[in-house]
Amino acid sequence: DTFKVLSMAMISKVGGASGPLYGSAFMNMMKATKDVDVINSQEQLGKIIEEGTNGIQARGKAEAEDKTMLDVWLPVTEALKNNQLTADVIENAKEHTKNLVAKKGRASYLGERAIGHIDPGAASSAILFQTLLDVIHG
Repeated sequence: DTFKVLSMAMISKVGGASGPLYGSAFMNMMKATKDVDVINSQEQLGKIIEEGTNGIQARGKAEAEDKTMLDVWLPVTEALKNNQLTADVIENAKEHTKNLVAKKGRASYLGERAIGHIDPGAASSAILFQTLLDVIHG
């Protein structure tokens, strides 16, 4: 229910491309938790986050290294599935976008001028996942 409410709020209230992208992620995560009572491991959470990642990819048509939020979602998903999510994984994924040429989204209009800047979607995703990590570690 929380994922559904969050999904609808993101889609209807957040401007730009990030609202629908996050909305798609949370909608897919809602579907992935339909038969789950309690999330009790990073691996299980990783599979749920993976469905969110799939939602972002389906909506935005982006791939790894396109300088988008996926450049954080993909490594976080893998780290969670392998019980290896750390603040360094999140930070490194976010920072990695700094030296990429944007191939999707509004930043793609800048071409090589986007090099040297962290992707905003990657930055907001890093905040989301750092907060998740803080909750995991209480």
